[in-house]
Amino acid sequence: MIWNRETRYTPYNAWPKSTLPTLEAQVAQSKWRMQHHLQPTSGLLNDPNGFSYFNHQWHLFYQVFPYGPVHGLKAWQHVTSKDLIHWHDEGLAIQPDSKYDSHGAYTGTALPVGDRLFIMYTGNVRDADWNRHSYQIGAWMGPDNQVEKVTPPVIDAAPAGYTTSFRDPYLFERDGQYYALIGAQTTTEVGAVLLYHSADLQQWDFQGELNLPASLRGFMVECPNVVEIDGQPVLIFCPQGLPQATLAYENIYPNVSLVGQSFDLDQVNFTPAGAPTQLDAGFDVYATEAFNAPDGRALAVSWIGLPEIAYPTDAENWAHGLSLVKELTLKDNHLYQNPVAETAQLRATPQPVQAKVNDLTGAFETEFTLAADEQIRLKVMTADADHYLLVDLDAQAGTVTIDRSHTGRPFGEKYGQIRRAQVQPHAELKLRLIIDVSVFECYINNGYTTMTGRFFLDDAPTQLQLAGNVAAVTGTVWNWLK
Repeated sequence: MIWNRETRYTPYNAWPKSTLPTLEAQVAQSKWRMQHHLQPTSGLLNDPNGFSYFNHQWHLFYQVFPYGPVHGLKAWQHVTSKDLIHWHDEGLAIQPDSKYDSHGAYTGTALPVGDRLFIMYTGNVRDADWNRHSYQIGAWMGPDNQVEKVTPPVIDAAPAGYTTSFRDPYLFERDGQYYALIGAQTTTEVGAVLLYHSADLQQWDFQGELNLPASLRGFMVECPNVVEIDGQPVLIFCPQGLPQATLAYENIYPNVSLVGQSFDLDQVNFTPAGAPTQLDAGFDVYATEAFNAPDGRALAVSWIGLPEIAYPTDAENWAHGLSLVKELTLKDNHLYQNPVAETAQLRATPQPVQAKVNDLTGAFETEFTLAADEQIRLKVMTADADHYLLVDLDAQAGTVTIDRSHTGRPFGEKYGQIRRAQVQPHAELKLRLIIDVSVFECYINNGYTTMTGRFFLDDAPTQLQLAGNVAAVTGTVWNWLK
C-alpha cells in the first residue's frame, strides 16, 4: 500500500469489503501480539478515549485507523470490562461520517450523566485547500452502547488568539457544573490549555487560559487531564516541543504530570505543589487519559506508542497498544502509579527469582527486592541468548537502566535505545516488571517511577536470566494466565 493523502483519508465505505478480513487474518499471525494489552485487530491504535464507568461496567474507547499502520481517517473503537483486565470488543462506536468530523474523530472523554454517557471529542475537518477546522462535538451513548452525535458541535471554533490546533477535550464535573479542558495553540505558536464551562452540556463558555508556566507549553499542548487525589489536583498533559532545559526527556514528545495544591476554576488558576515530572521514564508512553472513578480510585490508561515513530509491526499492518489500567496515588506531593489491584488475578505458577527462570509463556511478571548497595543485571529473552531486553539495577547509585538495543529489532534509534530512572541511592530497590510478549511495564519502588516500552524479539520471551549477586535478590516470578 502506498500511503498518501488519498489512501489515508479514503472513506471507510469506499474500501473493498475484503480488505479488513484480509488484514485481520494477517495481523492475527503476528508473533508480537500481546496476550493482555489492548491492541488493534488491524491498523493503527493511538489515544485512549472516554475512559469511564457507566451502566455497571467499565468503558474505554481508543482511536483507530483499521486499514493500515499509519495515521489516517480515525474512528473510535469501544471496549467494555467488568474487571479492568478482560475487555470485550464492542466494535466501532464513533465513525468519521459527518461534515464536522469528516477527516477524523479525534481524542475526547466521557462523563456519566443520569442514565446516559455524555461524550465530547474533536472532529477534524480539512477543506479543499487542506486547511484544518476543529470542532468539539458532543454525543450521547445509552445503555445499548449506541452513540448519537449532537449537532451542531457544542464548540464550533477556538477563541480569538488561538489556531485551529484546538483539540482533545477533557470533561469533568464539579459541584453540579461541567467543565472541559482543551489543548490549544496560540497564534504565536505557543502551547496552551483552555478551560470551558457549561451548566447543561449544551452551551459552553470560554473561561480562560490555564496559567501554565511558559517553560511548560512548547508549541502545542495535547491531551490535558486533571484528576483529584486526596483533595489535590493532578494535571497530566502532553506538551510538544518542550525545551530540554525544562524537563530532561528523550522521547520525541513527553507525557508530563504536575501535582497541584489547588485548582481555582473561577480564576482558571492552577497552583503547583512541586516540579513537573515525566509521567513515565521509559520509551513509549503518550496521551495518557485518567479519571476519578466512582469507587474512589484515580485510574489511568496510556497509549504505548509515539507519534512520528515507525515500529516493527508496521510491516504486518498493525501498530501500538494500550497500557494496563493503572491506579494513581499521591505521597509527599509525588505521583505514584501501579497496576490496578485486579491485575494480580492473572498470576499463576509462582517460582522464586533465581539465576535462570525457564518455561515462561511470553506473558509473565516478576516482583522482587534488591538489597541496598547491590547490583543485578536482568535479561528478558528467548532461547536465543544473542537477543534480549536488558534491565540493570544499581541499588548503590539508585538507578534502573533499561536497554533495548540488544533485541535484534531496533527502532526509534534517533531517540536512543537506553532509558534510566533515578531513585534513592544506598537503599533497597524494589522492582515489579511485567512482560507481555512485546511490551514491558516496569514499576520501581512501589510505583515511585514507571518505565514502559515496546521491544521486539524474534519470538515471545520464555526466560529470565540474572547476573550479579543473585543472593541479594528476593522475590517471585509468575506466569500469567492466558
